[in-house]
Amino acid sequence: MSPSALTSCILLCFLTFQANAQVFLTKEEALKQYFPDASPVERRVLFLTEPQLEAIQRKAKASLDSKIITYYVAKRDTAVLGYAFLESRTVRTMPAVIMTVLHPDGTVRSVEILAFYEPEDYRPPERWLRHFAGRSGMDDLWLKRGIPAIAGATLSAQSATETVRRTLALFDIVVRGNEQK
Repeated sequence: MSPSALTSCILLCFLTFQANAQVFLTKEEALKQYFPDASPVERRVLFLTEPQLEAIQRKAKASLDSKIITYYVAKRDTAVLGYAFLESRTVRTMPAVIMTVLHPDGTVRSVEILAFYEPEDYRPPERWLRHFAGRSGMDDLWLKRGIPAIAGATLSAQSATETVRRTLALFDIVVRGNEQK
């Protein structure tokens, strides 16, 4: 293959990848969408201890990549309106950014895919993401049990389900206690 043909192939592959990559909502847009009446939405950072990390992973039955966790607390005056957790995960070979929004009591309000860099066919549809609404514990937060599988998007569905389990475990083990202090 000639150097110019090779360059053309690389450029075509790059442009094809860029066409698949899609940001649906920025973090700011998503927080405004879910908490329009918040004043303010506060950014919080947690530094997990080793015992907290192990407890979260054990409860979620999924690994956590970092001991540093950033989340958002939406308030109106002093009343908590809810929480938002963003997680960037590699689905198959490319990342996705998933936001889990929790009610003040820690139940799932919504799960939203903010960015998805895999082919569009692998992205879980909104109607499937609604299966998480109202969930609060680890029970039935598994594909083919409490959460239906998606034909052709198994890895995306598994990634989203693990993200929700990690978020709920993190909330139960660390955030709930910190917020009540």
